[in-house]
Amino acid sequence: MQLLSRKLFALLLGVLAAPVLLPAAPSVAPHMALPSEFQGVGVDEKIGQKINLDLTFIAENGYPVALRQFFQSDKPVIVNLVYYSCPMLCNRVLNGQTDALRGLAWTVGKEFEVVTISIDPTEMFNLAQQKRAQYLESYGRPATGWHFLADTEGHSQQLADQLGFHYKLDERTHQYAHAAAIMVLTPEGKVARYLYGVNFKNRDVRLALTEAAEGRGSFSLNRFLLICFHYDPHAKGYVLFATNIMRIGGALCALILGFVIFRLFRSERLRNGGDHHLLVPAK
Repeated sequence: MQLLSRKLFALLLGVLAAPVLLPAAPSVAPHMALPSEFQGVGVDEKIGQKINLDLTFIAENGYPVALRQFFQSDKPVIVNLVYYSCPMLCNRVLNGQTDALRGLAWTVGKEFEVVTISIDPTEMFNLAQQKRAQYLESYGRPATGWHFLADTEGHSQQLADQLGFHYKLDERTHQYAHAAAIMVLTPEGKVARYLYGVNFKNRDVRLALTEAAEGRGSFSLNRFLLICFHYDPHAKGYVLFATNIMRIGGALCALILGFVIFRLFRSERLRNGGDHHLLVPAK
């Protein structure tokens, strides 16, 4: 193979020596993927798994109620696990969900049900009652089918395990680290779809409900938010973990660099090949 021209060599050297611009990040040990508060937190999608409909919770009126009561008709059910005293993330999930529900032609209680359950075993039904009043007012329609429940006998944890929704209590802040996600279940109580983030598109919610109503389900393709965005109890909001962004940025830079080098090699080979054709044999 011919040696690269000086110009090409200089170009490659310049690309290799160019600094990679990444978001500023605090000093993090290379082996640390997540802070300890977030280890074990996330979502394992369990499409098609049926939850235990005999699990009981405390309803807004203070009386126990089994999940089966919300799966008695042919309606799909949205389930979201939150805690009512959450300083920010749970409210953002509920706000995003409410915004999406307002944009649907379907109405909660008519075409589908919504069940919101606290994962905090210390929260009583009075908090559930307050949250229900707040979000029904925000929803703006009569909605007897949106239920806010409190935990009893650790059933929230059992349900979360069945849904693949893993959360963790931070003993220092007494806040729960958890993912931003809602689950859509079939009328029979089988997991059909997971929707992630704090903003939900009307189209995605409508499609998930339609699939669930027909007994179908599918895995989600938009789980990127769970990799990059997490709730930081210290900042009381979302933060973009620098370690993950640096990994993604590094991978993108490697791909771009490889593409540039490939193009340079290809151009050089084509140019050299053309030069050989132009050579005239000496007499």
